[in-house]
Amino acid sequence: MTDKNKPAPVTQERSRQSAFGDGGAVPLHSAASGKNCEAFSREGETARPHSAASGKNRLHIVLVEPEIPSNTGNIARSCAATGTILHLVKPLGFDIGDRAVKRAGLDYWPYVRLHVHENQDAFFDAYPAHPKYFVSTKGTRLYTDFVYEPGAMFVFGAETKGLPQNLIAENASRVMRIPMRPEERLRSLNLSNCANIVLYEALRQLGFPELR
Repeated sequence: MTDKNKPAPVTQERSRQSAFGDGGAVPLHSAASGKNCEAFSREGETARPHSAASGKNRLHIVLVEPEIPSNTGNIARSCAATGTILHLVKPLGFDIGDRAVKRAGLDYWPYVRLHVHENQDAFFDAYPAHPKYFVSTKGTRLYTDFVYEPGAMFVFGAETKGLPQNLIAENASRVMRIPMRPEERLRSLNLSNCANIVLYEALRQLGFPELR
């Protein structure tokens, strides 16, 4: 391969290119050494990891084992529009390059700060100090009962099974719910709707930082 044809290293500027359609890399921001995150880049290129210290006051949406690609795509769009950092915790129920993920996120993917973690332990090890809130229909407190801090993380479970029971039990004081009618057949709201409801309440409390 000649120097002319040799792909150049992915820089921070280049990482803002499209994650799926334009051949660019998803911006990768490793919480530690980058081992827990996965870069999606051009063949032969490596996305440069970034320190978790950058954007440390931004809010985070964490999807634990998400199953439906369109939900993740919709949430990614909201994250791009609000400067929120998105985390996906494996195993995923779809391939990150799934057409439905790309379609739901439209052309917002270049502006999404995305971390992909191999499992729950990898995620929690990478972010031990961030305040975390767990969204579940099993919560006893409403999402409006909490006062949110900059850098807060909102953790959501899979569409069909919700958060693992151990996470709910271990974090009972920070498990919250979104109110619904007490009808047994109405199990839950759509995941992407839940994420937006909680995210915008937190942004409202914080004065919609850097938004207009």
